[in-house]
Amino acid sequence: MDEHTDGPADEHGDRRSRAAASERLRPASTPLYAECVLCRKPTEYPETTRGITLCPVCEWQEAQRTACSG
Repeated sequence: MDEHTDGPADEHGDRRSRAAASERLRPASTPLYAECVLCRKPTEYPETTRGITLCPVCEWQEAQRTACSG
């Protein structure tokens, strides 16, 4: 009976450790994307981008707001 309860716990522990290892072993070429300052969705910009980062939708809406109406 003890073996049965130890089995799944070890299996779940293995899954957790594999997930943690995969995060640590993520290729350096896979960029992390910055989140939009308005809606917090991922943007097209890397996380290291300085300044205000907007997702494509918010960027388009901001352009519409600031466009010349004349």
